[in-house]
Amino acid sequence: MSDKFAGLTKSQLDSHWMAFTANRQFKKDPRLMVAADGCYYTDATGRKIFDGLSGLWTCGLGHNVPEINEAVSNQMKELDYSPAFQFGHVKSFQLAERICEFMPEGLNRVFYTNSGSEAVETSLKIARAYWRKLGKPGKTRLIGRLKGYHGVNFGGISVGGIGANRAPFGETLAADHMRHTMLPESAFSRGMPENGAELADDLLDLIALHDATNIAAVIVEPLAGSGGVLPPPVGYLQRLRKICDDHNILLIFDEVICAFGRMGANTGAEAFGVTPDIMALAKQVTNGAMPLGATVVKQMIYDAFMDTDAPEYMLELPHGYTYSAHPVACAAGLAALEVLEQQQIIPRVAKTAVHFEKSIHELDDCPNVLDVRNYGLASGLTLAPYPGEPARRPFEVAMRMWDKGFYVRYGGDTIQLGLPFIVESSEIDSLVSALHESLEECA
Repeated sequence: MSDKFAGLTKSQLDSHWMAFTANRQFKKDPRLMVAADGCYYTDATGRKIFDGLSGLWTCGLGHNVPEINEAVSNQMKELDYSPAFQFGHVKSFQLAERICEFMPEGLNRVFYTNSGSEAVETSLKIARAYWRKLGKPGKTRLIGRLKGYHGVNFGGISVGGIGANRAPFGETLAADHMRHTMLPESAFSRGMPENGAELADDLLDLIALHDATNIAAVIVEPLAGSGGVLPPPVGYLQRLRKICDDHNILLIFDEVICAFGRMGANTGAEAFGVTPDIMALAKQVTNGAMPLGATVVKQMIYDAFMDTDAPEYMLELPHGYTYSAHPVACAAGLAALEVLEQQQIIPRVAKTAVHFEKSIHELDDCPNVLDVRNYGLASGLTLAPYPGEPARRPFEVAMRMWDKGFYVRYGGDTIQLGLPFIVESSEIDSLVSALHESLEECA
């Protein structure tokens, strides 16, 4: 096999059923990473590849961060694993407090998971269990939004609004969906679109249908990521928050992509000025170095579970994972958040985002570009489809980018960008120039 197979045998390639991947195409022409440093990967042929998605929205600090590497290495020598149930270790409590320091006021209790999907699942279970604790067992209905992505567990795909992620699996949990906020009149918006706040009133229609006494929670991404990078319209989240308050419904933010810097703020909640009752997070909390997620809740929710007449040795919430609060992941999280703060990375994102916005909208007039959207260091480009093949053009553009030494995400009818927080303006310009060429070549 050629160098691009990195010495793998056909049997080895065949053995791995890859996640969210066209396995048939990939195994004919693999795109293999063998090393990473800063904003760049090295592929199996030795080429440097600019990381235009921060790993998978995970590695904002860049790759091979010395402080994180050292923390992980030291932790492996000290305590490689600690039981997650009924016993604890020091760093999980230290990290929980550290996470809360990045949260909006009021979100102050952290339940650990291993991924964003699990953080969402935990959020939905806590929301339902909360109302049962308050003597309102009828509040079970969950509301999501079209184009929303909330991971791949059954709860997540139920409230999620991407049909292709649900269709293969048949019946899911009962859930309803509000409309998405991607409006034709908002095309080529810079930052938050001016139109669309009224779409939050879809929740009022669902309340009229089900009655609020039957609705447990609404879950949205402050900025919808995998559905195409959709910033919220001005006033939309505020309107959604008020409706939830008026009708006694919990508001959950899925901040798996937004939290810890990508929006140029600690969280999407902070960036957009709305505080949820529950927040699901993951990805950037460890800079992608170790799997770790968390569900963060308000004090009132935690108190509802602790306010019980059951003996103290009885569980308050029968939920968790073998690797919840894994000590090595917690060590990585503590180091990542320290770097994020000490190196003033989040203000840097806010500053860099100004240049990114100007640069990415230079693609507005490129062939087959139907829309360009951005906020912080995230952007989405909607591309015109081939007849009957809406996913083909983004794939072709992304493969042209790969050939030019740039990794970007393709999915559905979009190209998605999530730049490293440490990116330089010159690297942004190079990325956009390569995108311009690729779009022209695929016209």
